[in-house]
Amino acid sequence: MTDTAFHLIADVSSDSPSAVGSLLEQLVEGNVSATPDGFHVDGWMRGADARELNRFLLSALRRVERRTRLRAEWTANGETHRFFDYVPKGSRPASSGEPGT
Repeated sequence: MTDTAFHLIADVSSDSPSAVGSLLEQLVEGNVSATPDGFHVDGWMRGADARELNRFLLSALRRVERRTRLRAEWTANGETHRFFDYVPKGSRPASSGEPGT
């Protein structure tokens, strides 16, 4: 299986924002900005599929702080997959202006 570049848009909240923020900056190529509830991520990751990348990212974050929540949209090959924590919340065709289409 080949790796695909996925565009990630996510909101991360945690009980330990400083530890989670530094890990996000290491794992995601792109912009990680602080928000009142945690972090907003707009970046890229490479992997086989959206579910695998989502699981990898949330597992890594929860190793640092168990009470971490992830709402993410992964876009590649014209399709956007949404997740809340580990749970898939559906997919849709990516809009023409989105990166990763």
